[in-house]
Amino acid sequence: MSSSRRDRVVELMKEGQRSLVQALEEIDGGGEFGAFSWQRPGGGGGTARVLEEGRVFERAGVNVSAVHGREVPASLVQEHPGIEGKPYFATGISTVLHPRNPYVPAFHANYRYFEVGSETEETDVWWFGGGADMTPNYPFEEDVRHFHGSLKAFCDRHDPNYYLHFKETCDDYFYIKHRGEMRGVGGIFFDELSPAGRGVFERDFAFVQDGIDALTGCYLPIVKRREGTPYGDRERRWQLYRRGRYVEFNLVYDRGTLFGLQTRGNIEAILMSMPPLAHWSFAFEPEAGSLEAEMLAFLQPRDWVGSVGVETAKS
Repeated sequence: MSSSRRDRVVELMKEGQRSLVQALEEIDGGGEFGAFSWQRPGGGGGTARVLEEGRVFERAGVNVSAVHGREVPASLVQEHPGIEGKPYFATGISTVLHPRNPYVPAFHANYRYFEVGSETEETDVWWFGGGADMTPNYPFEEDVRHFHGSLKAFCDRHDPNYYLHFKETCDDYFYIKHRGEMRGVGGIFFDELSPAGRGVFERDFAFVQDGIDALTGCYLPIVKRREGTPYGDRERRWQLYRRGRYVEFNLVYDRGTLFGLQTRGNIEAILMSMPPLAHWSFAFEPEAGSLEAEMLAFLQPRDWVGSVGVETAKS
């Protein structure tokens, strides 16, 4: 039945939260995640686990929510005609990491499940969405190749066509149109793993489960590689400037933020993704030939795996 399917996905998200919090506390070595639980007036709620002012992470958040309502939000009706006015259920896990050291990339991932119909009925209108992306401030090609190589290895375990398709979707989605650049170096992203009403639940569930498990392997080795790199005021100012781009994308384009606001989710949990500090400078241009200037070339769609094998990318 639909309800047992929902229960399985919610437990998957909660287990992902537990494992990610444990791994992030271990690598931070100085901070602990607090727990903030909330209830949504229209139905459901969630728990945000947040670490602030840690040794490695200036802010780290892992949020799980499970909400339901009487009518599908307007933002989804246009993409799925015929579901308007129907009850819905949505659950997901969202992770956003803003490191302290400018040489450690920021990281974002989310996996989610959406279902149309009442809890007691069998429904075919459901789908999984999600992905992971990385936002470095400095141009270390080996880091980006590791990240993309790890994501490709995970995708290839399920379908050899997934990685390229989801990478292209990610490049397109995380593009800041008014700036003419991507938010970071991309990753993978999919609105619907299988079209609504045409998926195989066990297959798609297994992919998302593997995707959550793959998050630590694609990102934490990069944290370990860069967390001790010395930095000063110049690097910190550049980091805060690039965080401004992160904020612009989230407030102007991000569909998850829009969905959370439309469904009257908890505002603190919704805006957990924001960096604790950011900076804007008028008409700023990085110095020609600098690492900061080189970084700009990384913010356009690019083949990060290419002829480099996955094993090489992981090394």
